[in-house]
Amino acid sequence: MKVNIFKTAEEIGVAVAEIFTNEVKNNPDCVLGLATGATPIPTYQNIISTYEKGGISFKGVKTYNLDEYCNLPKSDKNSYYTFMHEQLFNSLDILEENVHFLDGNAADCDEECKRYDDEINNAGGIDIQLLGIGNNAHIGFNEPADEFTTGSFKVQLTESTINANKIYFDENPMPTHALTMGIQQIMSAKKVILIATGPKKAEAVKNMIEGPVTAQVPASILQKHDDVLIFLDEAAASLLK
Repeated sequence: MKVNIFKTAEEIGVAVAEIFTNEVKNNPDCVLGLATGATPIPTYQNIISTYEKGGISFKGVKTYNLDEYCNLPKSDKNSYYTFMHEQLFNSLDILEENVHFLDGNAADCDEECKRYDDEINNAGGIDIQLLGIGNNAHIGFNEPADEFTTGSFKVQLTESTINANKIYFDENPMPTHALTMGIQQIMSAKKVILIATGPKKAEAVKNMIEGPVTAQVPASILQKHDDVLIFLDEAAASLLK
């Protein structure tokens, strides 16, 4: 792991966006793994800013999102499909057929997860995977568990995750389940970038970087990846030695 500490989330957004836009410029057909939530928004804003200045196209880029809620309409404001279009895709020239999501409303979730993993593998795997980290150190929706997961799967969300996310749900109730890439699928990405900001993430960050590798701290598995960049603001890094 290479740990980078910045003063603000905005500074992180500039730095991480530069990595992604350089990848697109150097490899116009790259495959990107993307994340949702408040954490990556500064990165997405800076990617859009770079695109608007010209000299870069996303028409050849394929994207695969980490996860999606179950039993939530795709058009709902809190679906990750809607989030990604509003925060990023609608402002780029990326082709709609090149953006991919797990279908949280699939009749057969096991078959849907297998389809998704096969699509990623057939695309040649993910070149850069963007991650956030939950207060309980989950990545994607891989919650603390007795063992690390493999491929994409349906997960029951923990109370910690529901409490952290339910503030966004004022119309439809917060879903209790989601489909997510598994740990092994995340670890197969060529490069992983994880962003954590704010004091609520400090303990999870400390356990991820300085603690043992354990499925009870899902993000700790990143210690075993060959190319991981961690971007922290000072608050998220405050408990590191």
